[in-house]
Amino acid sequence: MNNRDDDYRPRPDAPQTFPPQTPWSPPAAPSPRSTAESGYTPVPADPRRTGADWATVARRPDAGKPSWRRALDRLWGQQSGVSADARREQQIERIRQPISSDYRIAFLSLKGGVGKTTITVGLGSVLASLRRDNVIAVDANPDFGTLGERIPRQTMSTVRDLLAARPRIRSYADIREHTSQSSSRLEVVAGERDPAASEAFTEQDYRAVIDTLRAHYNLILTDCGTGIMHSAMDGVLSLAHALVLVSSPAVDGAKSAAATLDWLGLHGYAHLVERTVVVISAHRPGAASIDMDELERHFLARCRAVVVVPFDPHLAEGSIVEIDRLRPRTRAAFMQLAELMADDFPDAGGRHASSQAPVQRHRTW
Repeated sequence: MNNRDDDYRPRPDAPQTFPPQTPWSPPAAPSPRSTAESGYTPVPADPRRTGADWATVARRPDAGKPSWRRALDRLWGQQSGVSADARREQQIERIRQPISSDYRIAFLSLKGGVGKTTITVGLGSVLASLRRDNVIAVDANPDFGTLGERIPRQTMSTVRDLLAARPRIRSYADIREHTSQSSSRLEVVAGERDPAASEAFTEQDYRAVIDTLRAHYNLILTDCGTGIMHSAMDGVLSLAHALVLVSSPAVDGAKSAAATLDWLGLHGYAHLVERTVVVISAHRPGAASIDMDELERHFLARCRAVVVVPFDPHLAEGSIVEIDRLRPRTRAAFMQLAELMADDFPDAGGRHASSQAPVQRHRTW
């Protein structure tokens, strides 16, 4: 496999800033439905799965090769007759496919410390480095979010400052005064560091931020806090087109992720459960201590796909994320995640792929 880093860096001919796009009014995200309307049942598809299922997940199969290694050996899918380089070119082409409107992805986790912000920056960086449109990530974490610390800080402005300047914003350049941009071209609106101000970040505030951004950014990523009952979360979920649910390769992290899916289904967001990609983020070195195949089966019964992001010492630093410093397998995992999200981009009629056809379950590791 030829692991070239240049595909993950900004192209030499790509400008660092872009002129404002023509404002476009996209179709609204699907409206939340009641539990009765959605027909959601908060249990996995397999009726045999009970609480004992977690005991099965906790048993790591004894094998000569660590489970992370076995899983990652399947990362590229081993497509018959398709070389690794050809498969990679196919991925890049799919990630670069045109998008007819803005597309909003929310990153969730009820358990802290599982790498949610890292996954947000990693996916955003791959999308921004390979596409020519504008990609931005917004920190909606009310508990001292660290999204702004994961790229070089070019401004001390926060989401609260962007809101205050909203009446005066007329162009992309006006918004750019409140964002920082990484070498991958990913832009970030940092979260508020004042706890009193961050608690005041409401659903109406979040909707106002998105309304300001969507005229100039095709891809909007939201890094949420762990409190799903926070006042801004209704706005996040109502406006999201897709979710990335981040979990750790541990039973407690997986249980929290499963509980999040149950909550979403029971509160009118069953349509988002089916459009959720679960990311298993290994934030510690070494082999997983659980049965990853069993964990995969558990989530694939409910969600669109499961992707594993292996431990990477660069990501473990908790500092600025630079794509070209990641291990090849880590970059490959983020490429797979970007490809999955791009497959759901709206077409010319504003329709999303996963809303027009039966949900496809993807084994991506």
